[in-house]
Amino acid sequence: MHRKEQKKITIAIDGPAASGKSTTAKLVAQKLGYLHIDTGAMYRALTLKALEKKLDLSDKEKIVSLAQTSTIRLEGENPTTKVFLDGTDITDKIRTPQVNRSVSTVSSYQGVREVMVREQQRIAVHGGVVLEGRDIGTVVLPLAELKIFMVAGVHERVKRRKKDLALCGIEAEEKELIKEIETRDRKDSTRDISPLRKAADAIELDTSNLTIEEQVDFIVARAKKTIHQKETVL
Repeated sequence: MHRKEQKKITIAIDGPAASGKSTTAKLVAQKLGYLHIDTGAMYRALTLKALEKKLDLSDKEKIVSLAQTSTIRLEGENPTTKVFLDGTDITDKIRTPQVNRSVSTVSSYQGVREVMVREQQRIAVHGGVVLEGRDIGTVVLPLAELKIFMVAGVHERVKRRKKDLALCGIEAEEKELIKEIETRDRKDSTRDISPLRKAADAIELDTSNLTIEEQVDFIVARAKKTIHQKETVL
């Protein structure tokens, strides 16, 4: 007798900068045997290319054209996902302060988002994926079976960002990081195209006082409950 294959769902994880999305999504995917897609990394890759080409980031037409002619690919097995831009591994180059400051502008253009969203939806079409970003539950995967909206206090997020930058050999002042994160929040939540907002059916998860393990366990438990419910219905 063949064992019935477990139903695979799509999981959308959204939230502001440094709320813990990437690390948590990566580990959730690993535990479930799912594919992890860091959608923010795709926008960062394009931002890096625009900066290296010294393009005017306010020139929407040029940035959209760049998106349409670039190849951005995520590869590798969890928990390590590599980011490739036009065939070159740029994983270690997309987390710099300059990219952090510029990515909101690049990702605000509708033409850019259309290119990225098409690719993200193509990857997610068969389920078994954990996508994380800022508009996954509202725009990219509005029908995702499980939606999580992660939040955390600004000072906790600054602490996390500082730690991430230190791992890349970059020292950052706390005051500058607070300013950067608050500016990013404002830009992301007030932009006209796909603003950062919690989907009506998303579960809010405040990670301020949670360990990574607690965050992961919470989402994995919710995912297993959702999978069980779908299998029961089917």
